[in-house]
Amino acid sequence: MLLSEGSSLTAREVLTCLGPADFHVEALDPDRLCIDRFSRWMRKVHACPRPGADPVGYLDAVKRVVRDRRIDVVLPTHEQAWLFAAGAPLLSGVPLAVADVASFDRVQSKVEFARLLDELRLPQPRWRLVTGRGDLYALSFPYWLKSAFSTAGGGVRLVSDERSRANAELELLDVDMPVMAQEPARGQYAQVQALFDHGRLVAAHTSVQTGTGIGPSAAARSSVDHPIARRHIGLLGEALSWHGGLTLDYLHEQGEPSYIECNPRMVEPANAAASGVNLPELQVRLTAGERLPSPPRTGRVGWVPPHPAGPGGRSALSLRVRSPAAAATAAAPSNSRPCSGIPPARLPPCSSLARRSHRLEERPKWPAKRSRATRSRRRRSRRWRLPCRRPRTSPDRAAPSQDRCLPRGARPVALAVEIPLAE
Repeated sequence: MLLSEGSSLTAREVLTCLGPADFHVEALDPDRLCIDRFSRWMRKVHACPRPGADPVGYLDAVKRVVRDRRIDVVLPTHEQAWLFAAGAPLLSGVPLAVADVASFDRVQSKVEFARLLDELRLPQPRWRLVTGRGDLYALSFPYWLKSAFSTAGGGVRLVSDERSRANAELELLDVDMPVMAQEPARGQYAQVQALFDHGRLVAAHTSVQTGTGIGPSAAARSSVDHPIARRHIGLLGEALSWHGGLTLDYLHEQGEPSYIECNPRMVEPANAAASGVNLPELQVRLTAGERLPSPPRTGRVGWVPPHPAGPGGRSALSLRVRSPAAAATAAAPSNSRPCSGIPPARLPPCSSLARRSHRLEERPKWPAKRSRATRSRRRRSRRWRLPCRRPRTSPDRAAPSQDRCLPRGARPVALAVEIPLAE
C-alpha cells in the first residue's frame, strides 16, 4: 500500500498501526528524509513534487508509482485527500476510498462546515460571518477569529483584547478569504473519528485530550464513551454520503458536544487502534472492495497508551493481525500472548510483557563492533577518570615505573621533603 505522504504524525501513526500486521507499506513524499523514512516498517519512500506547488505533477507521481510498484491501496493521510477528490479524473485506476469533491467542499471550509451544522441542527458555538473590520468592533471579548481554509491552527486566532484584535486583523482580514468569528466553547477537548462506506457508518471512536502538545494539539488521549458524538457524526456522514475517514473536534461537558472543526480525513489513529478500532486496517479493507459488517465498531473505554513511537521506534499498540505470516503467530498457545486473541505488540523493554513478546518480531540488533573513534574516546575516558592503583610487586621483581599511573602528556614531579628522625 502507498501513503499519500510520510511527514505528518498521522502518517507515522498509520505506519505504526499497519507495520506490525506485516503490511507492505510505502510512502510518497517530497522530503526523502521524512519521519516515516526512519521506521523499520517503511519499505520505500518515493520522491514527488510538493502537492501545494505542483498538484498535477503530484497526481502524476501517484499514478506512476501505483502502476510501477503494483500498489493495491492508496491511503490519504493528510490534506491530499481533497486533492485526490478534486483530481479524480486524473487518477483512473488508482485504488482510493475518498468522498466526492462536492462533499469535501461542505466540510473543508470552516465557514461551510458551520453552515452545514446549522442545517443539520447539530450543536456548535454561536458564530457570524465577518465582512469587514467594523464587524469585529461590535463583538465582545473573547472570541475566535477563523479563516475559512487553514491547517494545524495556522488560520485561527483568539481575540481577547484590543491588541490581539489588531494583530488578528492584520493576519487574517488582509487575505482574500472568508473569515468567521465564533464564541469560545466550554468543556474538555475531545475528538470523534469515523469511517464510512458511502454514507454507512462502519467504525467510530471517541477520545479526550489528556496531554497538550504543539498547536496546542493533543499529545496524549484517553478513550471515552460519547454516544451522542457517535450519533452526530453518523448523521453528518449519511447526509454527505461520505466515503472514507472523517474526524470531528469538539468540546464537551458531561458528554454533550459542541463542535468546532472538521477534518475530512483520518487523524492520528493510534489511540483508536490501541482501543480495538484499527481505522487504517479497516480503510485498507474498504479500499480493497471488502464489505465491512454492521453494526459499527467502537473501541474500549479508558485505554491510555504511551506514545505510539517511543524510543527506538518501539510501538506500544496491541493490534489484530491480518496477514498469513502474522496469523500463524496469533495461533500460538495463549500463554505466549499478553491478551487472548491479540498478538503481542512491541512494548517498552522494561515491561514484563515485552519479555514475552519476542515471538512476534525480532528486536533490532546493535552493531557488534564499535567504530575506531568510539573505542579511542572510551579509552581516553577510562584513562582520565579511573583512579590510579599501584600494582602489587614481589620481592624479586622491580617496582613498575610510576609513569604508568600518570595521564598522557603529564610529567612526573620530584619533591624533596625533610623528615626529622627521632633520637
